[in-house]
Amino acid sequence: MAIEFDVNDRPQKVDVDPDMPLLWVLRDTLGMTGTKFGCGMALCGACTVHINGEPTRSCVTPVSSVSGKKITTIEGLSSDRSTPIQRAWIELDVPQCGYCQSGQIMTATALLEKHPQPTDAQIDEAMSGNICRCGTYQRIREGIHRAAAMKVAAARKPDAAHSAKVGADAPAELAVLGGAR
Repeated sequence: MAIEFDVNDRPQKVDVDPDMPLLWVLRDTLGMTGTKFGCGMALCGACTVHINGEPTRSCVTPVSSVSGKKITTIEGLSSDRSTPIQRAWIELDVPQCGYCQSGQIMTATALLEKHPQPTDAQIDEAMSGNICRCGTYQRIREGIHRAAAMKVAAARKPDAAHSAKVGADAPAELAVLGGAR
């Protein structure tokens, strides 16, 4: 059965078992390995993607449920790591091992869409379903606050977003921030 949906603003058509988890369609069928497998039970957040703008655990989402919908993965946030959340993550060296970070970033991005200046309580609530085995929670919280401040600054100065852009010269160990394979 062919299932059609958009991934990172590109139409996709896959012919897979309709019960196949979206995570495996993204990784194995479409070759998009930025979204990670963590637990397979929607408990850790490593597999978080946006479905129509909402953070969703792709490991338990049947691909049939996304027919006609818009999926955004870590690869779709920015090809050059220029979103405020990615820039903040790099500036503050948020990742340690980096494995959970694509899910952390996707959840944080959705949080900032709903709450442009989140409180610590809002951050804790939104991020509570994302596990970081390295325990970088304080840096994650600081990164979210930094990204929020960057968005405010960019709104005040339209060129501010471009002056702090981080591109291909970012450290290789931070490649996950741009969804590198």
